[in-house]
Amino acid sequence: MARTRYVRILAVLVALLLGAVVIAACGDDDDDGGGAAATTDGGGGGASGTVALLLPENRTARYEAQDRPLFEAKMRELCPDCELIYSNAEQDAQQQQQQAEAAITNGARVLVLDPVDGRAAASIVARAKQSDIGVIAYDRAIENADVDYYISFDNRRVGQLQAQALVDKLRDDGHDSGALVMINGAPTDPNAAQFKQGAHSVLDDSPFRIAREYDTPDWSPDRAQTEMEQAITSLGRDGFIGVYAANDGTAGGAIAAMRSSGIDPASKPTTGQDAELAAIQRIVAGDQYMTVYKAIKPEAEQAAQLAYDLLQGDADSDLVNEQVDNGAKQVPSVILRPVAVTRDNIRDTVVADGFWRVDQICTPAYARACRAIGLE
Repeated sequence: MARTRYVRILAVLVALLLGAVVIAACGDDDDDGGGAAATTDGGGGGASGTVALLLPENRTARYEAQDRPLFEAKMRELCPDCELIYSNAEQDAQQQQQQAEAAITNGARVLVLDPVDGRAAASIVARAKQSDIGVIAYDRAIENADVDYYISFDNRRVGQLQAQALVDKLRDDGHDSGALVMINGAPTDPNAAQFKQGAHSVLDDSPFRIAREYDTPDWSPDRAQTEMEQAITSLGRDGFIGVYAANDGTAGGAIAAMRSSGIDPASKPTTGQDAELAAIQRIVAGDQYMTVYKAIKPEAEQAAQLAYDLLQGDADSDLVNEQVDNGAKQVPSVILRPVAVTRDNIRDTVVADGFWRVDQICTPAYARACRAIGLE
């Protein structure tokens, strides 16, 4: 009997102890209100947790070469104890949905999401919000969704810069009329629509007419090359005077089509965007007229800061400089400034910022062209 009474007393004490632990744990589970649960270290330092960076594709060189390493480096600086998850959807919206689900399953408290499809990605945001996970729309807007932040460039301004540079160049070359070929980006990318709107706002009021216009699925350089080949077949080699290409990949495709048709690309000014190394080299050589430099370093680093803020429960960042309507809400946004780049200001832009070094640009194949513009 004594032994039985002892066992019962011991059981009661254990139960009371476990109850106290549970109560303490529940009392420590507060609602941070910032869209993401945070954990802090025992010394009262900054929040830690898991952050997922979900990028849309790898055909555009910037994502793997710039966005990912810059974001990850800044995140590690801000939060050495944070776990990072990275996925690239390779231009497949369904795959991106699966990657987001996997990140959530693996404990992500913040998603930094650059959507393949800005409309379809609303379902990813809805799923994240069910689990109180913060979402930052990175570089591309996510439509009709309760995202916490949006960070990008003034995309309409990008299209305006491209179009105005093309119009000015054509006028400088002595043209007061003529036909253009317009190669836009992916119809599923909301940024592409903004680039197009910005470009049309300039081109439609210019003396030049858009003879052929294409939307390029997946931003594919190969598709852009096919589109340009179709335009040349339809218009003739002398039937157009310039090319609006929405980014450097589509510009490369258009220039390849011109070369294969016996057209000197230098005679048909072509625009671009992203300041890819191959594009800067084409600009140095005279094959591409211009690109738009979007300083990815501040974009990636400020996205990391926003993610860290959400981990800490801070949903009121000082970085925010605009409110952008995404169809569901006025999204607190960080909108950065794009810059047009031609042969005249390569040194003052991409080189000065350390985006590309002179030795990276001026390889032996481009050494003579570099010397000709004083880039040595």
